[in-house]
Amino acid sequence: MLILGIESSCDETSIAIVRDGNEILSNKISSQIAIHKEYGGVVPEIASRQHIKNIAAILQESLEEAKVTLDDIDYIAVTYAPGLIGALLVGVSFAKGLAYGKNIPLVPVHHIRGHIYANFIENEVELPCMALVVSGGHTNIIYIDKNYNFKNLGATLDDAVGESYDKVARVLGIGYPGGPVIDKMYYEGNPNFLKITTPRVEGYNFSFSGIKTSVINYVNKMNMKKENFKPEDLAASFQQKVVNILCDKVLKACDENPVKNIIIAGGVAANSLLRKELKERGEGKGLNVYFPSMKLCTDNGAMIALAAYYKIKNGYKEEIDLSLNGVATLAIDEI
Repeated sequence: MLILGIESSCDETSIAIVRDGNEILSNKISSQIAIHKEYGGVVPEIASRQHIKNIAAILQESLEEAKVTLDDIDYIAVTYAPGLIGALLVGVSFAKGLAYGKNIPLVPVHHIRGHIYANFIENEVELPCMALVVSGGHTNIIYIDKNYNFKNLGATLDDAVGESYDKVARVLGIGYPGGPVIDKMYYEGNPNFLKITTPRVEGYNFSFSGIKTSVINYVNKMNMKKENFKPEDLAASFQQKVVNILCDKVLKACDENPVKNIIIAGGVAANSLLRKELKERGEGKGLNVYFPSMKLCTDNGAMIALAAYYKIKNGYKEEIDLSLNGVATLAIDEI
């Protein structure tokens, strides 16, 4: 089974071809980070225009690298939600055109399912398992049962974790995206420098707004007093608090639900401290902890193709779905 996966939910245009759910034949990605950097974040209108500009070329490159043609493709998978409406519309419209023109079944994929299933192509993950979703737009704990059914146990009540990284990076003046830079600065600073109160949030939900605000208030206070501070110390304090909360929550969920495996999904899964601490603490409890490889942490077409593979494997039998109008910002509960 050859599945062509299309991802355009934010600022990466990506098309991949995956065989039988376990072999990536190609996974071409065009990133817009350099374009949006000067604005300190993604500008939706610019992102949409870049997708239009790049998507046909990325398709051609992906087909050439995989050494196949569209006539060889069995299914086309496309991200339909959540994401930037204009960006999603580009990918969905392009996918519908290919499906109609080549008479290929079209499979809609929820973006977060793609991030979660990125773990399955490189790891033998036994179900049931617990998934920690950490990205620029989501922070969730999701229980996946042995039949691949998803149950959302908790979510962020305000900022997503990746969004908080970007906002802290902005106030520290270290540019966009903030995650990789703060992760690097952590090892040059003192994680105990700034005492940040842990938010009181019930259950498995998260709150990062107050943590972010603690850093922002400290910077504003020091600027008003015209006193110097070491940005690395603030970056380290922020990251340590965030990672502690993420680890505490997901491990508590594992204690209270019958699982032996944890998978991490989303762009923040690339964070080195999160990978190190969750693996150490998880294995200390007898849990297996899995991460996607770095190339599969960011948005990519391969994860969308893989999610479609499992959707088909578990009973999706729609023919060409040209009624696919679902470009919307859906909650994780709706995946």
